[in-house]
Amino acid sequence: MIEKEQKSRNNISSRFSVAPMMDWTDRHCRAFHRALTKRALLYTEMVTAKAVIHGDRERLIGFDPVEHPVALQLGGSDPDELAQCARIAADWGYDEVNLNCGCPSDRVQSGAFGACLMREPQLVSDCMQAMREAAPIPATVKCRIGVDDQAPREALFALVEACATAGVTTFIVHARKAWLQGLSPKENRDIPPLDYELVYELKRARPDLTIIINGGVASLEAAEGHLAQVDGVMLGRAAYHEPALLGQVDRRIFGEAGDDVGPFAALDAYRPYMQAQLEAGTPMAHMTRHMLGLMHGLPGARAFRRILTVDSIAPGAGLEVLDRAVDAVRAAQDAAEARREAYAATMGAG
Repeated sequence: MIEKEQKSRNNISSRFSVAPMMDWTDRHCRAFHRALTKRALLYTEMVTAKAVIHGDRERLIGFDPVEHPVALQLGGSDPDELAQCARIAADWGYDEVNLNCGCPSDRVQSGAFGACLMREPQLVSDCMQAMREAAPIPATVKCRIGVDDQAPREALFALVEACATAGVTTFIVHARKAWLQGLSPKENRDIPPLDYELVYELKRARPDLTIIINGGVASLEAAEGHLAQVDGVMLGRAAYHEPALLGQVDRRIFGEAGDDVGPFAALDAYRPYMQAQLEAGTPMAHMTRHMLGLMHGLPGARAFRRILTVDSIAPGAGLEVLDRAVDAVRAAQDAAEARREAYAATMGAG
């Protein structure tokens, strides 16, 4: 089992990944992100173990082969259920299965999973051992540095040590505490202070483990800085709201040769997927909602967002909506260039 797991792990890299985000990183979002980067590891939204076992699997965990490498994130705390889910993930072709020990929502607290598992390192260890023994794909942990009144260093190191004893080698650490009492899930993404140094300390203490840092990483420049201290960086909201930065990841983070993937090239690459989904009955808006920030900072970005937002929800909307949005950006760019040329001519004449 360990040899199979290592072989699978060697086929993907955790050096850069896009965080699992509820209501955002669905299959259409991941296919879009894949049009921008071939190397980043992509994650599903968290899916509960019970839902995977008893629910509509195609709807919940179905994905397109274009998304590889892609990991399934699970929520749960029952070793037997999670083992079953790990087998299902492997059978469905996922490259990794990840256990959520960091989500602070009321839903996960009532279900005894997510961030509250920071208080039960032995239970998490049992879950991870069951998952590892059940399937030949990597089983990883995403956690916080503690919850509520826990001492962060003690809580984080205890969880990592327990899971490492069970054979887990990769940990994604959101460098904030989760406050389960007093803060909303949204507030938990911003208010608890970041402690990157504690994550660096973990890596220094356990150089044998793969440590990925997450939380508040807003740019590739920041990611590059973290990579001097840890093995990988996971971006969340920054990658979602300004997806064009993903077009630089393969070159800047992975050292790949070749040009970056620009917004227009990404849309060209995404277009066949969109056409296939439209033919399968997927509404246009289910795909365009993930693209609204693609033109961020470019002339015409506001028109691009408006056209996609308004026109994609019309009955029968198709790729012509995308074409109109792209045309608006190109027209704005042409107008901006004409203004620059006119200004340059004026200055030259003067």
